Amino acid sequence: MRPWLAVVGIGEDGLAGLAPVGRALVETAEVLVGGARHLGMITSVNVERIVWERPLRGTVDRIAALRGRRVTVVASGDPMWYGVGVTLTRRFPREEMTIIPQPSAFSLAAARLGWPLADCATMTLQGRPLDTLRLHLAPRRHILVLSEDGGTPRTVAELLTGLGWGLSRFTVLAHLGGPHEAVVVEEAQAWGDRRVPDLNTIAIDCRPGSGTHALSRLPGLPDEVFEHDGQLTKREVRAATLAALAPMPGEALWDIGAGCGSIAIEWLRGGEGRAAIAIERDPERAAIIAHNAASLGVPSLCVVRGAAPEALARLRSPDAIFIGGGIGAPGLLATAWANLLPGGRLVANVVTAEGEAHLLDWRAQHGGALTRIAVSRAEPVGPYHLWRPLAPVTQLAALKPG
Repeated sequence: MRPWLAVVGIGEDGLAGLAPVGRALVETAEVLVGGARHLGMITSVNVERIVWERPLRGTVDRIAALRGRRVTVVASGDPMWYGVGVTLTRRFPREEMTIIPQPSAFSLAAARLGWPLADCATMTLQGRPLDTLRLHLAPRRHILVLSEDGGTPRTVAELLTGLGWGLSRFTVLAHLGGPHEAVVVEEAQAWGDRRVPDLNTIAIDCRPGSGTHALSRLPGLPDEVFEHDGQLTKREVRAATLAALAPMPGEALWDIGAGCGSIAIEWLRGGEGRAAIAIERDPERAAIIAHNAASLGVPSLCVVRGAAPEALARLRSPDAIFIGGGIGAPGLLATAWANLLPGGRLVANVVTAEGEAHLLDWRAQHGGALTRIAVSRAEPVGPYHLWRPLAPVTQLAALKPG
């Protein structure tokens, strides 16, 4: 089918700022779809109009019913950067669509500030948890944030101040590219209760306060950043475990017997676009996992409460599986292996002789590498230090044939 659905980015300057092809797609449409603000910019076209409703699914269904007619969706800036274009490409074949972007809010903000856009962290808080911002905090880091509304800068400033980043230079840019463009610059800790126009972008030049320490996104966070009840994969073993899991962009993990969720959390912190499910049967530990995920900047972690292997039913097959607890549950290893995608990695850690026996039996049938991880930490004893060994961990790492 020839393209019938157009997605046209539009800026604060309205139709006047569109390239000829974008303007033609708007002016020749039989149906226009967009937010009330965008549709209000288009006064010269008298056709059927559909205003987005929430959730978007209902409007997308209405668009699908118009297949074959000339439908143009108008959206902010670049529709493929946290925009509605992403939603539409998931529903409609790409060959049926025409997408015309405008400069994004990120591009405009970077241009105003003189920041290299490729070096900036970019994120949106439109329908996303505020805690996601925690992941990106690092000295001298530049972060660009799409706001939910005019109150978002205040909540972001409060979060930064509470986390010890109140000295950060805080620039809020409203109505970028239009006649009502406004820019406000302040330290985050001095932002106060002020409100700005709903259409705004926040630019953060991260500056830590005295005693504030950023957390690396490489595996092996300090043990003390996790809340736990003793069920924690220790730092050195955790780093080795993440290395064996070998995460790649866009991959999904099952963390079975997740304890405090440290493996799943570090899997998510290490790169964009990854997914993880933490499976934990104890309700108190499940709550701890959710708390740790939020405080460490990955509130997207999915927590499933239940005992494996029963809790694994109906979950999307993962690219990698970590088993940190319950290795002796009947059928657990077999079920995990059967659900693992071809080319996926299975890693299991045990500390008991009985657990090791399960790994030896499974390895005899399916192969894989066994590693013994022994770690000792120096601890003070009076004026001296002694090496205190942690419980040795036996690790199985297996690659499923592709």
